[in-house]
Amino acid sequence: MNSYNPLEIENKWQKEWRKGRLFNTKISDSKNKYYCLMMFPYPSAALHVGHGRNYIIGDVAVRYKMMKGLNVLTPMGWDAFGLPAENAAIKGGAHPKDSTLHNIQRMKEQLKSWGVEFDWEREVTSCLPDYYKWTQWIFLKMYEHNLAYKKKAFVNWCPSCNTVLANEQVIDESCERCDSKVEQRDLEQWFFKITDYADTLLNDIEKLNAWPDRVKTMQKNWIGRSRGVNIDFPVEGSNLKLTCFTTRVDTIFGCTYMVLAPEHPLLETLIADNPGKEKIMKFVQATRNESHIERSGLNTEKKGVFTGRYVINQMTGKKIPLWIADYVLMEYGTGAVMAVPAHDQRDFAFAKKYGLDVEIVINNPTEKLNASTLQQAFEDTGILINSGHFTGLDNETAKEKIADYMEKNNIGKSAVHFKLRDWLISRQRYWGAPIPIIYCEKCGTIPVPEKDLPVLLPDCVEFLPTGESPLKNSQEFVNTSCPKCGRKARREIDTMDTFVDSSWYFLRYISPKENNKPFITDDVNKWLPVDLYIGGVEHAILHLLYSRFITKTLYNMGHIGFNEPFKRLFTQGMIIKDGMKMSKSKGNTVSPDDLIKKYGADTVRLYTLFIGPPEKDAEWSDKGVEGAYRFLKRVWTIQETTVNENKNTEETDKQLLRKMHQTIKKVTMDMEGDFHFNTAISSIMELVNEIYSFKKNDETYACSKECLNEVFKNLILLLAPFVPHLAEELWENLGYKNTVFKESWPIYNEKMTLTDTIIMPVQINGKLRGKIEAMRGMKEEEIKTMVLDDEKLKPYFTGAIKKFIVIPDKLINIVM
Repeated sequence: MNSYNPLEIENKWQKEWRKGRLFNTKISDSKNKYYCLMMFPYPSAALHVGHGRNYIIGDVAVRYKMMKGLNVLTPMGWDAFGLPAENAAIKGGAHPKDSTLHNIQRMKEQLKSWGVEFDWEREVTSCLPDYYKWTQWIFLKMYEHNLAYKKKAFVNWCPSCNTVLANEQVIDESCERCDSKVEQRDLEQWFFKITDYADTLLNDIEKLNAWPDRVKTMQKNWIGRSRGVNIDFPVEGSNLKLTCFTTRVDTIFGCTYMVLAPEHPLLETLIADNPGKEKIMKFVQATRNESHIERSGLNTEKKGVFTGRYVINQMTGKKIPLWIADYVLMEYGTGAVMAVPAHDQRDFAFAKKYGLDVEIVINNPTEKLNASTLQQAFEDTGILINSGHFTGLDNETAKEKIADYMEKNNIGKSAVHFKLRDWLISRQRYWGAPIPIIYCEKCGTIPVPEKDLPVLLPDCVEFLPTGESPLKNSQEFVNTSCPKCGRKARREIDTMDTFVDSSWYFLRYISPKENNKPFITDDVNKWLPVDLYIGGVEHAILHLLYSRFITKTLYNMGHIGFNEPFKRLFTQGMIIKDGMKMSKSKGNTVSPDDLIKKYGADTVRLYTLFIGPPEKDAEWSDKGVEGAYRFLKRVWTIQETTVNENKNTEETDKQLLRKMHQTIKKVTMDMEGDFHFNTAISSIMELVNEIYSFKKNDETYACSKECLNEVFKNLILLLAPFVPHLAEELWENLGYKNTVFKESWPIYNEKMTLTDTIIMPVQINGKLRGKIEAMRGMKEEEIKTMVLDDEKLKPYFTGAIKKFIVIPDKLINIVM
């Protein structure tokens, strides 16, 4: 045989796979279907080895399932709209479309060089009209079902990206893209009403048994369901009332003032006649520009301003002052808080600072509390005091009784509130799908008729960010006619959040060339939900939550027959270098291109998989790559050796075959479970070491030719998903004509995995005192003789043996 030449082998087999259309799937044949999907990438630049882990893991799963006889669908596409391409275009001068399509071509070449194969006939690109036409169709369906609406609201504004952000795109008060501090602005924006689905999103996540608990917990916490009461507080001297949501209705008798968020919609109405309005609004504007972390931190100083107005606590009949405070956020509850300083630490700090009343209504059972000497709020459970006829009740009972009383007397109503807020989809940038809405002076807001889709994104646009959509300056785009009355009209100039594009792409793969609808319902219903979805845990809130939401809306509209998109979710860990996540800005990326040229794609694949458990972060080591390459060379050279036919090989054959069956069992279990690829590869390495242990100095093997061929054949099959090029070449060298991926995955014989001897623990009076090595299936009398003759065990036989129990091939238990 020639020496191992990975580049020659890999180029050969990549061409063969595409020529033979190995990864192309017939949608009409959904029998034994398995839809394996990797999150489609953003085509921002060349891939590094950190990106590769996701795609290599998916490719291994696909090849394994093919060998298990499943009809596998594995498509790929590109999440191609968004800020990075637009920002890069601004810096480099290239049009976002040109740079994006160039990057796509570059990344496709890299994926192919890894040996990562897809059904490329199903490729979708979200920035092309044949795709975003249907993203716009989804918007129209949302609008038709009252799930898309436009309103003026305080929104997150990134001053660097010059666009608004959804709450989910703000991480620690900063833009998740550029880390700039986010500001609050009052703007007219388009929203999707995801809050209508808060309950079902929360309840159904418990049914996703094949999702990581970590991801499910993150989504549950983000949705944030709370049970409580909406309480009405009439504003003195007006017909207005303020409603606040509380989970502590048991403390209502201790409410001594009310606090509004600076963003509250009634605020300006409430202070309209206040002579100090200018001073109040100065405080409001300054507070709106502060981060939520600064405003709501437990230990940060609380700031506020009195509105000059009072509200009525209907449970006490008292009028209480109405304040504006920085620690109240519009995102939670109603933006109005009933302040109970004796039993809430933030309220306590605020009351102490501004000299507001503190009234104790929950008794500390171990210490009598005094409002004048209270050093901090008492937030524990207890018995109600100073609470009218509810005095003497415990907390939980009081909550129910007071809520019932409020409902009967029209003071309040039991309610469920969610932390989740509606999905803000407007973006004031160019590179995105145009929102298909037209504004007519006569007819108002008119959705673009479906027959007129797509609303094309114009190519000739000055896309420098100004704080307004660049489409505003394209008269050709803006000026149109009303589809209802035919008069002059103007188009919506905002584009859609790119997460709208990615919230449904897994449906389009089933019928990517369909021109008359986004997908063929019957085919989608046969192939979805996705059987295995692979991607990073960083998408737990954004992409995964939005995809679940859009799937549920399409299900409720009758377009699909399932309400969850992904049956099983696998979140891979990151590959890190020098203790940090790989990043161009950090200068610690490792390009796969040079490694593949030097060692081959199979080496890079093997090391990427062997580096550690795939769900955990792992440190990259160039030395480790060399070790993977040496191992593959050892596998290659097995075929070059001969066997010694002149010796009795029955015992050595038995030993080698046993190791083979043990390895098949271990690798199969690792592949079927939680993708323990690293331990599966380790088992294969042990099998290779076992093969070499039979190799003699004269370059022959002390086993039969039939045995070595059997073991080597199964070794190739086990290696195939991990190092497909090498496996194909070795398989062909054995004389097989078909691709190795048309072969069946090897099956182990349980009996063949068992050794002839076993180690049996010996317990004497319930304590482990030693172990003996016995032949499997040895008779009880023979085992008893061995135990009694064992010199190490004799000291423990200090009396008569009452019981001698042998559990065959497992345990010996002796009672003295």
